[in-house]
Order: sequence, then C-alpha cells, then structure tokens
Amino acid sequence: MNNRIELLMQDSVLRKAFGTRLKQLRKQRHWAQKELAARVDIRFQLLNKYESGQHIPPAETLIRLAQAMDTTVDYLLTGNPMEETPLANSMLFKRFQAMETFNEEDRITIIKVIDAMIAKHRMEAALTPMDKQAASS
Repeated sequence: MNNRIELLMQDSVLRKAFGTRLKQLRKQRHWAQKELAARVDIRFQLLNKYESGQHIPPAETLIRLAQAMDTTVDYLLTGNPMEETPLANSMLFKRFQAMETFNEEDRITIIKVIDAMIAKHRMEAALTPMDKQAASS
C-alpha cells in the first residue's frame, strides 16, 4: 500500500482523482468537511487539502477515512468499485466499465460471446484428459 501512496503523492492527476472520490463520498452522506474531519480525528483544513488533491493522507488516516465512509482504501486510491469478489484483471475491468454505457442489445451480444468462450474453454478442459489418455494408449 505504501508504494501506491507514494505513486499518488507524485501524480497530481491521481491526487485530484482521490480528492474527488473523497469529496463525493462525503457529500453523499451530507457531511460537512468539519464533520468528516472530526470522525477521523484530523483538522478540517487538512481534509480540504486531501479533497483538493494537494495532499494524500498517511496510511492510518486513509484507513480511518475508508472506515468512516464505509468504503475500501482501494476504492479511495484507485476508484475500483467495492465488490465482494473484485475483478483482478484491470484490463477486463476497464472494458466492462466501458460496456456499461452500451445499449441493451450490444450488452446482450457481448454476454453471449463471453458465455460462448466460457463454454468452449470448459469443453476443452473436459476433453483434454480424454485426449491425453488416448494418446498414451
């Protein structure tokens, strides 16, 4: 996690994105900066610097912010959605995010293609042991 924080501190775009997510979550809860700052035991002026992308909080404060807003540190840092089983492959994740804007017909087509690929791989996996047995006979 420390490497991510160091990367964020160096990249102003990432800092601003972090600040935007932080502010958005706070506003969704209808909290003033002073209220959130009090909940995580920091000065509201410092929270303002986090939200404006000027600073990134230390790991301990990130954890408290995530807990206070019922989210994950990962979401605060990267914007990856909070899921029970997150998608590990970021290339797939970004594509699935983009597909959410597609019309219903296109999404159904994509789902059918994905289902077909899954079925193909399952079939290949089921046939592979038989192929190996036949080759060794």
